[in-house]
Amino acid sequence: MAVYELTFLLNEEAELKSIEELIQSLSGKIINKEKWGKKTLSYPIKKTNSAVFYIWKFEINPEKLTELKRKLNFNEKLLRYLILKLD
Repeated sequence: MAVYELTFLLNEEAELKSIEELIQSLSGKIINKEKWGKKTLSYPIKKTNSAVFYIWKFEINPEKLTELKRKLNFNEKLLRYLILKLD
């Protein structure tokens, strides 16, 4: 299993549970969760001017990462996300 960092922007905190369940459903394990708080965006994203920033570290099998990205893309409430592999 490899360790990754997921940075994402949300408007609704209720969506956190579904993202956590998605990672766990793909046999992933969340190591650390950080909330950076609500910030004003430089430009509107999906007609939204502010969002809450989160950074999570998690372990997941690299073969399941493409499926995770595909499912995150279908989430309408997720404004943006970035997944980085950590050494």
